[in-house]
Amino acid sequence: MNITRTGIVLKPDPSRVLFRPFNPMGEGRHFRILSRVLALQESEVVELLQQVLTEFKTRHQRLLDYFLVRYQFVHHLLPTDQKLSQERKLLIGAYFTHEYSLEAAALFNPSIVPHPDQSGMGESGALRFILSLRATGEGHISSITFRTGTVNTGGKIQVDTPSRYVSIPEHIPHTSYDKSIFWRQLEELGIANAISETILKTLNPHFTVDELTQEIQYLRRYAQHRNTEFDRTASHIVNLAKSNYEVFYTPEQPLTERIIFPTAPNESNGIEDARFVRFTEDDGKVTYIATYTAYDGRVTIPQLLETDDFLRFRICTLNGPEVQNKGMALFPRRIRGQYVMLSRQDAENLYLMYSDDLHFWHTKVPLLKPTYSWEFLQIGNCGSPIETEEGWLVLSHGVGPMRKYSIGAFLLDRDQPSKVIARLTRPLLSPDESEREGYVPNVVYSCGALVHAGYLILPYAMSDTASSFATMPLADLLSEMERV
Repeated sequence: MNITRTGIVLKPDPSRVLFRPFNPMGEGRHFRILSRVLALQESEVVELLQQVLTEFKTRHQRLLDYFLVRYQFVHHLLPTDQKLSQERKLLIGAYFTHEYSLEAAALFNPSIVPHPDQSGMGESGALRFILSLRATGEGHISSITFRTGTVNTGGKIQVDTPSRYVSIPEHIPHTSYDKSIFWRQLEELGIANAISETILKTLNPHFTVDELTQEIQYLRRYAQHRNTEFDRTASHIVNLAKSNYEVFYTPEQPLTERIIFPTAPNESNGIEDARFVRFTEDDGKVTYIATYTAYDGRVTIPQLLETDDFLRFRICTLNGPEVQNKGMALFPRRIRGQYVMLSRQDAENLYLMYSDDLHFWHTKVPLLKPTYSWEFLQIGNCGSPIETEEGWLVLSHGVGPMRKYSIGAFLLDRDQPSKVIARLTRPLLSPDESEREGYVPNVVYSCGALVHAGYLILPYAMSDTASSFATMPLADLLSEMERV
């Protein structure tokens, strides 16, 4: 097919580091570390702190502020109320901080959307875009990072040089929870039982995480609910509450510095494969929405991320009996008044889901089964559908012999998306010799493309290691499809 590889390669950059809490394992270690720092002479403290700042300060922004945050985290363990110098506080904070290389292992599974700010574009018809990527570092922990760039009317792509720095956002727990909706979520998760009912019974119709944890502590202390079953249920309930939160950045922090790093317990081992879409409501309001997979080291759970401006991000759970497996992708607008989403609950076939509520999904209908040899193992989506005059263009991934991943495409009816109009019989893109080596070999994969000025702009990952772009005239792609 007439698809063009651009030659642009976005490789993981181990120099993009952020500071993270360091909590040494082992009983009493925090206290022993504090004792050693307290035993230092003040001159030694000043000298050692200067060494730390010389080595690390230029690698980060607001590092001293974070050292003080970490000092506050451990200061209650100090064996004395003696007043400490600012230098000693900072040094203590440094001992409980470490660097994390955000994308040291991989930078892959990209998704692309138009940038909300299209002002100042010098070239007529050019489009500024935001590219989200899955960044993976030590411990195979994944997060969302961003790049920006432009594409002109001829399909030429330019990616901006990212900032040297990585910034941590401010974190805001969900302000309050509606008890009736929260109970509904517990039912969907299968943990609405007598213990859950006891915990929620005395809470207000709208409650906070602090009120929830205080009630659990009260029941443990005074109602003698001290057993494994109570602790397990209480942990599930608190984890659900903490899975709904917000993070925000200030406009002074460039987009390429902003990251969405795992925060909630259910995503402690990674935020995977965000599929962003520019969603337009019936009244014209635009929201950027991403579905992603939260991973806690044992279980994967689909989550939802929403933002109006890529400054403030709202994260919440997806709910309903059909919220299963990976790879959910939202259509960019309602169809006949309903939200519509692609999904793959059985790890093999593609389904279509409809809902009146963006956060609850209860029904699914089969859409597509593996049909061609390059997709016999499984078929899934490569991002949200793209609306064209001919229909909804859906990029798919197929898995064939030797677990080789290829990218395909099919077309859905605009008014009845459950109706498949046309389909590629052979891959749009398969890994070539320069793309098949990596962390997971023989894979090309995308989490979202766009169409601009008659061109398909397809960012894609190469063997779960790095990312690139391919382009193709939309008309050529559509002409290659066989009508169904």
